[in-house]
Amino acid sequence: MTSDSKSVLRRNGFTFKKFFVAHDRCAMKVGTDGILLGAWSPIARVKRVLDIGTGSGLLALMLAQRTDDSVNIDAVELDEEAAEQARENVAESPWADRIQIHTADAQAWIAGLTTRYNLIVSNPPYYEQGVECATPQREQARYTTTLDHQTLLACAADAITEDGFLCVVLPENIGQTFTDRALSMGWHLRLRTDVAETEMRLPHRVLLAFSPKAGECFSDRLVIRGPEQQYSEGYTALTQAFYLFM
Repeated sequence: MTSDSKSVLRRNGFTFKKFFVAHDRCAMKVGTDGILLGAWSPIARVKRVLDIGTGSGLLALMLAQRTDDSVNIDAVELDEEAAEQARENVAESPWADRIQIHTADAQAWIAGLTTRYNLIVSNPPYYEQGVECATPQREQARYTTTLDHQTLLACAADAITEDGFLCVVLPENIGQTFTDRALSMGWHLRLRTDVAETEMRLPHRVLLAFSPKAGECFSDRLVIRGPEQQYSEGYTALTQAFYLFM
């Protein structure tokens, strides 16, 4: 790749401390939701990771950075252009030998699995069908028509180890519905972090970790910005391994 083409990529994506994510061919861009999930998901004793609906490959790359060289990561993406861009992002990263991008429907791909994962992550679509999007790709990324939450939970149940974790990020008002559905399907909520923009605001996002194995549930709250609009100590501690300016 020439320096000229690299400079073009730099304008069409997000530069982290140890890798770059081009996202100009992906319906959903790099954003705070994905960064939160990638930095927050528990990685203790993890050996195999599955990223469902990887998009640009952001979560797979963040988890590769957080884990050691023995951890293998599979990332599944239905949209061909996004999957190809994720493949390019992985190839340019330090972890090209540990991340495999699969262009496939997650439900069909998981049905053919012969192995299971200690950690499954997904930044899933969460809107019901509504206002028409500019492109079919954007619609697929935003709406639950191609990967509804019950299907995601069922797929993850077929792919997870007994003591593994399924981690998602959702709008706070949708998180409870997702949790109720998960509990009804036999999952156990083990970690919950409510995310608010500032101390004075109500949470607008929630990070959830479910397991097939019962156990205590730990809950906390994360504030993104302090009183002067700078990043809070909690958010900085969580994400400083990734942001260039921290």
